[in-house]
Amino acid sequence: MGVLVPVEGLDGAGKRTLTDAVLAGLRARGLRVATLAFPRYGVSVHADLAAEALRGAHGDLAASVNAMALLFALDRADARDELSKLLADNDIVLLDRYVASNAAYSAARLEQDARGEIVSWVAELEFERFALPAPNVQILLDVPVAVAEERARLRGEADHTRALDAYEKDGGLQRRTGNVYRELAEINWHSTWWVHRSGDDPATLVARLAEIVAG
Repeated sequence: MGVLVPVEGLDGAGKRTLTDAVLAGLRARGLRVATLAFPRYGVSVHADLAAEALRGAHGDLAASVNAMALLFALDRADARDELSKLLADNDIVLLDRYVASNAAYSAARLEQDARGEIVSWVAELEFERFALPAPNVQILLDVPVAVAEERARLRGEADHTRALDAYEKDGGLQRRTGNVYRELAEINWHSTWWVHRSGDDPATLVARLAEIVAG
């Protein structure tokens, strides 16, 4: 069974860039590595409904924190078999977002912290009721909010399909989400957490993950 490693962080933090670098480094060491990104836009009807709601569709759907969290959770639940197969066939599976993303954004929307009711609800829903596999290690890509916001803005301008949604446009939400992420990392929420900051060498993550596989 492979090692499950989600990469978490704000929109525009650079999760895909970091994931690609770690993926290349692990494969260069001869390890079997697969990746999967959540939400699965264009693949999952639940993810697409959530994206549409965040851009003003479906009435007041986006106003409900629990409803939006449920859509994102259902997207992952539908991918459970695919994720199980990836874990069976590979040494490491890197995820661009996972359950902690749902917990962090939901808590930030309600102005709760990492020990709040919504975080517990998300964990019970996804890990227990939907029986999603628990991560072995979670990596928080911790960058300044202003940097993440600027990257997300430039990305949206370059690609109209990735225009900013309601979450990304809300600077206060992004700041609160960053704080919740750091709290989740501090309490090692549902696994050990590693914090990776701007300027840190991805090769360090590659070496640490390779050690886990070897161990």
